[in-house]
This record gives sequence, C-alpha cells and structure tokens, in this order.
Amino acid sequence: MSVADILPRYTYEDYLEWKGDWELIEGVPVAMAPSPMKIHQNIALEILRVLSDALEEQECDDCEVTFELDWKLSNDTVLRPDIVFTCNDDNDKYLTKAPKIIIEVISPATARNDETVKFGIYEDEGVAYYILVYPEDLVAKAYKIKENRYVKVGDFSSEKLLFSDIDCPLSIDFERVFKRFRK
Repeated sequence: MSVADILPRYTYEDYLEWKGDWELIEGVPVAMAPSPMKIHQNIALEILRVLSDALEEQECDDCEVTFELDWKLSNDTVLRPDIVFTCNDDNDKYLTKAPKIIIEVISPATARNDETVKFGIYEDEGVAYYILVYPEDLVAKAYKIKENRYVKVGDFSSEKLLFSDIDCPLSIDFERVFKRFRK
C-alpha cells in the first residue's frame, strides 16, 4: 500500500469550502504560493493589457482574456492559471473548456509545479499555447501544441509572439510587456 492510497482524496465540492488560495490536482490539494511579488503582478497586468488591447482590435466577441479564474477539468482537478485566453466558454463560475492560451508568471515557489505538473496537464488537455514568464530574467518561454505534444516556439524578451492559428489572431509584444521593468 502506498502513501497515496492512505491519504484522503478531495473533490470540487471540498475545494469550494477551503479558505485561502488552492488548486486541486487529481484529488490532492496544492497550496498556491503567498501573494506574488510586485513585479509578478505588474508583468501579469501588462500582459493582460496587451492581450485585451489586441482582442479589442480584433472585435472577437466570442473570446475573452481573464485573470486567475478557476478551470475545472474534472471533479478532482481544479487549476487557477495566472492568465487565460478562452473562446466560447459561457460558464460564469469557472472555465469548462481548454483555453487557447495559458500564461503562468513564474515565482520561485511555483516554478517546479508550473514547469512540470501543470505543463503536463495543459499538454494533455490540448491547450494550444503555454507560456512561462520569468520576471527575474524578463523572458517568456512559449510552447505550442503540435501532434499532442508541446514544441518550444522560442524565448521572447523583446520580440512579438504571434498567435495566428487560434480563433482570434493575436500577438503579445514582449518589448512592451517588459519595457518598464528593464533597468
């Protein structure tokens, strides 16, 4: 008998009762890191602005950009990505469909989880693009799903990342995102 067989498994209903910030992965509660550093929040805000502006220019009414919204994958897995771009998901409580783009702004406390566990889940769920943003380095590492696997698109620090193959063609200009943080 393994430890996993002994530990309790939790569900979405349990998750709704918890205080604080949590995610639920295959019935296992995962505490989210304490409030992120200011640079983490400010970079996330800048990415939200860039994506919101691009979305407005495209006049794409079926898609939206959201921040820290729960994604309920199953009754025992609920994740809360930093930023998501979704289309045609009308549920008001949580996301029900795989987002087109997920962006996680990495902090030392979340790096391992974002780079491994969530990477695998997002890949398995068919999230078209997964972007890991590293505030200390002012770089974003972008991955695109191809044949059910993530393939690295590249590292971005002052370049534009184009999303031409999703419902609303968008881009993120990382020069704009990181500009105010460069010393």
